[in-house]
Amino acid sequence: MTDVVDDVLRLPDPVPPARRSPLPLIASVVPVLAGVGLWLATGTVMMLWFAALGPLIAAATLADGVRAARRHRRLAARDAERARRRVGAAVAERHAVERARLWQRMPDVLGALDQVWRPMAGRGEQLVVGRGPRPSTVRVEGGGDDAASGAVRATAAVIDDAPVCVPLRDGIAVVGPAPLARAVRRALVLQLCLMLPPDRVRVVADGTEEWMRRLPHAEAGASLTVALAAEEPGDAALVLVEPGAAAPPRCGAVLTLTGLDRARLTHDGVDTSVRTEAISAGQAAALAEALRERAREAFGAHGGTVALAEIADRSPAAGDGLDVVVGAARGIPYRLDLVADGPHAVVAGVTGSGKSALLTTWITALCLRYPTDRVTFLLADFKGGTAFDALTGLPHVTGVITDLDAGGAARALESLRAELRRREAAIVAAGAHDITGTDLPRLVIIVDEFAALSAAHPDLIDLFTDIAARGRALGMHLILGTQRAAGTFREALLANCPLRISLRVTDPADSRALLGGPEAAALSGAREERGTALVKRGQDAAARRVRIALASPALVAEAVSGARGPVPRRPWLPALPELMPLAELAGDGVVLGLADEPEAQRQVPVVLDGRGLGVVGRAGSGRTTVLDAVAAQSHRCVRVGADPEAAWDAVCALETAPPSGAVLVDDLDALLSRFPPEYAHEFAERIERIIHTTRVPVVVTAQRTGGAVGRLLDLLPQRAILAVASRADFAAAGGDARDWRDGLPPGRGIMGGRLVQFALPSRDRAEVRAVSATPTVWTPRAGTTAVIAAAGVAQRRLIAAATAAGARALSVEEAAADPTAPVAGGTCVVVGDGEQWQRSWRVLQTIRADGELVVDAASAADYRVLTGDRALLPYVLPGRARAWRIDDAGVAARVVVG
Repeated sequence: MTDVVDDVLRLPDPVPPARRSPLPLIASVVPVLAGVGLWLATGTVMMLWFAALGPLIAAATLADGVRAARRHRRLAARDAERARRRVGAAVAERHAVERARLWQRMPDVLGALDQVWRPMAGRGEQLVVGRGPRPSTVRVEGGGDDAASGAVRATAAVIDDAPVCVPLRDGIAVVGPAPLARAVRRALVLQLCLMLPPDRVRVVADGTEEWMRRLPHAEAGASLTVALAAEEPGDAALVLVEPGAAAPPRCGAVLTLTGLDRARLTHDGVDTSVRTEAISAGQAAALAEALRERAREAFGAHGGTVALAEIADRSPAAGDGLDVVVGAARGIPYRLDLVADGPHAVVAGVTGSGKSALLTTWITALCLRYPTDRVTFLLADFKGGTAFDALTGLPHVTGVITDLDAGGAARALESLRAELRRREAAIVAAGAHDITGTDLPRLVIIVDEFAALSAAHPDLIDLFTDIAARGRALGMHLILGTQRAAGTFREALLANCPLRISLRVTDPADSRALLGGPEAAALSGAREERGTALVKRGQDAAARRVRIALASPALVAEAVSGARGPVPRRPWLPALPELMPLAELAGDGVVLGLADEPEAQRQVPVVLDGRGLGVVGRAGSGRTTVLDAVAAQSHRCVRVGADPEAAWDAVCALETAPPSGAVLVDDLDALLSRFPPEYAHEFAERIERIIHTTRVPVVVTAQRTGGAVGRLLDLLPQRAILAVASRADFAAAGGDARDWRDGLPPGRGIMGGRLVQFALPSRDRAEVRAVSATPTVWTPRAGTTAVIAAAGVAQRRLIAAATAAGARALSVEEAAADPTAPVAGGTCVVVGDGEQWQRSWRVLQTIRADGELVVDAASAADYRVLTGDRALLPYVLPGRARAWRIDDAGVAARVVVG
């Protein structure tokens, strides 16, 4: 049997018909002429018989030509028939070879039993739906237009009993009675599963036959998905259709059963009669079990755990990659190289799928093989704070960030910006193009639940996108874990993460976002299947099924004890202390505290500006402590306290005698609220003038920043915002809402966009200048004193005080009736209310010309009416037995009565 089936066979060309002999005209005419001549010469009639020889010779010659032509045709026909039989035999031989090759390449179930999962180009792209005619590659040329030659050519063009195939992705609908249709479809499904291994094709059962669930192909992890129900998504469909019903639009081929083993295939508008193959349910179950056992031997036990300790690569690594074993595929250790396959990876999986275990395995495998000067880790756990507890003792781990410390997490992640710049500078200093030319270790940043991190810190998405874009050269690698992949990552970030790993997900959209297909959504959720992942590297056309190994506590302990290399550098500084003693800070000028600058990987002292500072915070936030720290470093500072009278006196004194040290005003908003409106307005204006005119810093604290307080704080060049109740309060206090931190400890706040821990001074207080004295007790002076007080308790208290001092007490009416009475001798006090003095206004003027005026604290309005003086008197608190003494020069002083 020849091995060549593509050479052209040729039929002999038709033999041309034999040429007919020409009429022997001369030979026929000469006897006639001779006979006639002899007859004329001799007169003998016998001579005329010679004339008859010419026609006889011509006739004989013609008859002989006809006989020769007939014989030629018989010989040519016999030769042509022999050639057709020879070509026909060659066609049959070549058809046999071609048929065998076709069945070898595209077997049915019976043929596939001998070549289960044998790789062959194009295998699995077509499905054999039955035996029947199909175009042949055998070509016959030549021959004539006769029917026999045409029959030979037609026979060569079509091969019988050959596999009739349909492209799998066209979809096939089997139409016929349910029992027979199911048997035919079983054969088609098993044919596909025998040709392609489980990592290449996945069958999505329609639930009608239990044996399909036993197929290893029923589990996800393949590049091609075949759905057995019309409504199921997939790359191809293989569905049953009841007789008379329309085939689904996704099925381009319809196989209509016409008998037990006969069917009509309708595909691309052509009908073909085929003999079908059918499989019983028992046969199918047996084959499914056999395939499952074969898959168990080839790919490893389904549902069985793989111990990392048994397959881990502990050999010292050469080169610049991060190549380690993370699991098993087809029973063979499966390796991942984060540098070559990445440089960044995305890991997806629902809760319970084994995502945290995968990350733990990956980290442990890297620590087993690489020293700390080759790789370090920054771990971020944003799904509860316990995912990486077992790894905190690894020397390679520079820190673990959790969502339980939102401020610390943001700070550590912000420090990565400084790490980017530091690595860039190191590469430039080394004159290298990337990290391979430096002694920097690779930093692997692993985030468990990236969606939670991005939701809590949306401004950090740009940072991760930047790391993803530049990480390869800088030696910074991302492994981002998430439960939902769809909608979690920006396109720019995902595009730079070519290494995709998906454990089980519940939404096909999440699978498509990572792997390009829905196969990860079909992974089993059974407990024994936990840790089964689909891995797709940038160079892979399809995802590969991998059983992730488990790292035991003993193996983690081995990685800790066997770690090599120096202690790695942390990519961020320790957090600010909750107590910052002033004695431990040093700086030029008045030091306020220590500022945290994670983006620059440094902590620097904060110094008071020469013009002043505003401090805002709720009760207990540490506002007064900031004043104490300033006071401890300022010479002869002036501190305005909470007592309104003392505060008023202090501010008035500062206007007349500029201070030499800092001016400290505590709880300005509370202080202003204790003054009447006119006093509050005047007090605020005096503070404003002090801020404008003094050359010393003014430090003001407040809980709220509304009204006059906000205007005064705006005049100060620096502002510190300590703990406040809400983000809205933080913004109202003048801060950027993005800088707000909840739960700040006392003494910590935001200043200039930086987190600052303000200094705590020692108990030794600095000298504080006293600016107001306790009011003196009123004693009448020699001569006459006019007293303005309302009738009642105020008048009686003043009269009693005057009498106790040995002075005479007269009413306004008595002084008006006898003008000489007040000056009759000794000390005299004339007492009256506002109306009485208005009626005796001349007496008041007479007394004021040489004596003093005392005004009860409740009679300030009467004083203004009587004197026309609109200036505010020194503030006094109501109900404290206070009065004003106004001397003959018009200077008012606060006094205590009684």
